[in-house]
Amino acid sequence: MDNAAVANLYVDMHIHTNCSDGTFTPQEAVKYASKVKLAAISITDHDCVDGINEAQEIASKTVLEVVPGIELSSEVIFDSQKSEMHILGYYIDYKSEKLKKVLAVFKKARYERAVEMLEKLKKSGAELKDPSFLKKIEDKIIGRLHFAKALVEEKLVGSVNEAFQRYLSKDKPAYVSKYSISAHDAIKLILNAGGIPVMAHPYYIHYNDENMFKSFIKDGLMGIEAWHIKHSENTVKKFLNLAEKFNLIATGGSDCHGPYKKELPVMGRMRVSYSVVEILKEQKKRWLGVSVQIAERYIFCLLFPNILI
Repeated sequence: MDNAAVANLYVDMHIHTNCSDGTFTPQEAVKYASKVKLAAISITDHDCVDGINEAQEIASKTVLEVVPGIELSSEVIFDSQKSEMHILGYYIDYKSEKLKKVLAVFKKARYERAVEMLEKLKKSGAELKDPSFLKKIEDKIIGRLHFAKALVEEKLVGSVNEAFQRYLSKDKPAYVSKYSISAHDAIKLILNAGGIPVMAHPYYIHYNDENMFKSFIKDGLMGIEAWHIKHSENTVKKFLNLAEKFNLIATGGSDCHGPYKKELPVMGRMRVSYSVVEILKEQKKRWLGVSVQIAERYIFCLLFPNILI
């Protein structure tokens, strides 16, 4: 695609559906993306790939591209303290059985965490009365946002923000840490699924620690989410400079979770050029080429163990 055509095309590479904690179904996400005239989106549900197939099937009847993605929960040790970090994976093999087995562990742990959070809310005087709350979402990747919205619906709090501030944030009475893997392992998991690992919304982690970035790049980190709905213009510039310094792909998206009450979806509000998708595609080709070479060398060594290469 020539530069003139790309200049007028925009993408949103960070979309959540109701397969995790979004409100859009995969079909609704595709329809809304088409409505706001996006050229491509990536479905990046938390620790989950369940919505990708449906989104791609719907999008196949349109001009919209749906990039298979994921947002993995992970953690990093910084100043002897655990910090949460999310790693996005683009162009993953979302049908990989190995990947699905790991994600099944995430799903089970999320459900067990939700049961514990319900009990903690009850002890804190904010018991959710709807007995079917967990039943409604047990096939999803359950997150704190589900609880926050339920607390609002039952008028136990006035807003999602209040739910987090009073009950669900770290060190609050109903907080339960979620199952996560190390950021290094998250990067490797995405690589093993043939994907491109990208650090999500870096503003919320210790982005000034260059040694940390170097260690992740050594593990295979390939990109950084420079554009994000909560990144200011100056913040975006910082991450674009960081991407250039470390030769990382700069990606971006709204982190859209769909509409909620009178709030309109933020999908498409970030003006991220389609060139990001083209760069990711090129990286995918290079990554596949390297993978094939490694596989060929491995097979050659098995067949001819006495020949040095």
